[in-house]
Amino acid sequence: MTLKVGDKMPDATFTVMTADGPKPMTTAELCSGKKVALFAVPGAYTPTCHKSHMPGFVARAEELKAKGFDTVACTSSNDVFVLTRWAEDTGATGKIVMLADGSADFAKKAGLDLDMSARGMGIRSKRYAMSIEDGVVKVLNIEETPGKAEASSAETLCSMVDRSL
Repeated sequence: MTLKVGDKMPDATFTVMTADGPKPMTTAELCSGKKVALFAVPGAYTPTCHKSHMPGFVARAEELKAKGFDTVACTSSNDVFVLTRWAEDTGATGKIVMLADGSADFAKKAGLDLDMSARGMGIRSKRYAMSIEDGVVKVLNIEETPGKAEASSAETLCSMVDRSL
């Protein structure tokens, strides 16, 4: 079953990089009592993710914070080391929390997994953006095609949040 507006975030554990190395972070730790802008990419450094999706969120991170978001986060089914380097390479460090979902456990529990095995990429996450308030999904924009970042863009999420204020 695919996660939808009004649903509570599924219980899952991501890996985040800290000053002390990789550490687990649960969806409850990420979302409880907070407003979170969460976007997902099929893979770090892949063309659409690297050239348009991530840069849009980096550019609008402060705008999202000004709209009341406590956290802007990105998840991908890459390992935490790849996501940490990708954050450095895109200017996301310190602006966007990188949530490694290396085995796509969260993506599967949310029903937002994407089988890209035919392309040699295994199970990945669909591309989406969502607004979460205290663990409940308020906005969810899922791309129909993994190579596009329109419905799931930071610009679209910002405009939808404007309407919900």
